[in-house]
Amino acid sequence: MSDIEIARAAKKKPIQEIGAKLGIPDEHLLPFGHDKAKVSEDFIKSLADRKDGHLILVTAINPTPAGEGKTTTTVGLGDGLNAIGKKAAICIREASLGPNFGMKGGAAGGGYAQVVPMEDMNLHFTGDFHAITSAHNLLAAMLDNSIYWGNPTDIDIRRIALRRVLDMNDRALRQIVCNLGGVANGFPREAGFDITVASEVMAILCLATDLADLERRLGDIIVGYTRDKKPVYCRDIKADGAMAVLLKDAMQPNLVQTLENNPAFVHGGPFANIAHGCNSVTATRTALKLADLVQEAGFPAGVVNIITGNGHTAGGGGSPAGVGGAPACGDDEGCGGAPAGAGGGPAGGGGSPAGVGGAPADPCPEPADAGPSGVGGAPADDGCAPDAGIAG
Repeated sequence: MSDIEIARAAKKKPIQEIGAKLGIPDEHLLPFGHDKAKVSEDFIKSLADRKDGHLILVTAINPTPAGEGKTTTTVGLGDGLNAIGKKAAICIREASLGPNFGMKGGAAGGGYAQVVPMEDMNLHFTGDFHAITSAHNLLAAMLDNSIYWGNPTDIDIRRIALRRVLDMNDRALRQIVCNLGGVANGFPREAGFDITVASEVMAILCLATDLADLERRLGDIIVGYTRDKKPVYCRDIKADGAMAVLLKDAMQPNLVQTLENNPAFVHGGPFANIAHGCNSVTATRTALKLADLVQEAGFPAGVVNIITGNGHTAGGGGSPAGVGGAPACGDDEGCGGAPAGAGGGPAGGGGSPAGVGGAPADPCPEPADAGPSGVGGAPADDGCAPDAGIAG
């Protein structure tokens, strides 16, 4: 069976039953249909004094052709912990719409290690990314409007830093000329679009701890510079409050389930090449108050430390995106098959994807000469987790 066939055959439970496993009352679940819901801000605030559960941090490089990657490992660990009687949840990031229609494909796991409803998650889900796209483009529109109506911040249109966003792979929009069409349409200039998950607004939503913190962080966005090269901020054009209003529902984390009906928080997720590359602080903190947590991190675990100053690597204190407290253990999921595949060598011994009709004959080979340039196969120990005092 293919991933989508497995997901469609899943015996999902009502989301209220999934919430009950974590002790979330029905009135604090804001349902989107029968199988997904947002967790209310009031309930999240009520958890502040609870002790945190254990945190297991999963990171990796690229997955193998057999399907061994961060998400499948995270889901598998979460299901496994529940199977042996532990109270566990998982946290992963939401899927970006554009790559779902490209080479990358979906982002809900694979085989029998999936989060469902898989199709909803990979498409519009609960509308979080649409809200982020709208908030970002509102800022862009207000910036151009401010320039049109007298440019009170004295911004230099040659030094505008903000681009628009769209959650789609569309190379035709990467570099554009905007404001064409005469005086009524503003001052022509070069501009462009990024994908929504590369938006600073996405990163901010995932780092913010509440709506007040969200608005403050949005206000700190630099939209451009004056002729004297002084920064102009989002708050200078009075866009921060309106953007926060657009994002008020998107701030609440989403609850869904694995194929084995275990709780999964799926919320936010900026690309790991521009930010911390994992789900929101709010989702992680909420899950930790309710259960032990298997947390999917960004591609390089160290990027969390770079972005927040208290991430996974040495000197940081240990956890995803400003959560605080060291993980109980870490899984740097990256056996020899991944670097071997990246280096053009054999990345698996044949067979079928993980969890689908049998495992490869040798799913994790350790070739000595097929790794990426300069690697020479998989390192015996990447040193990531031990440097942070985490059990690897």
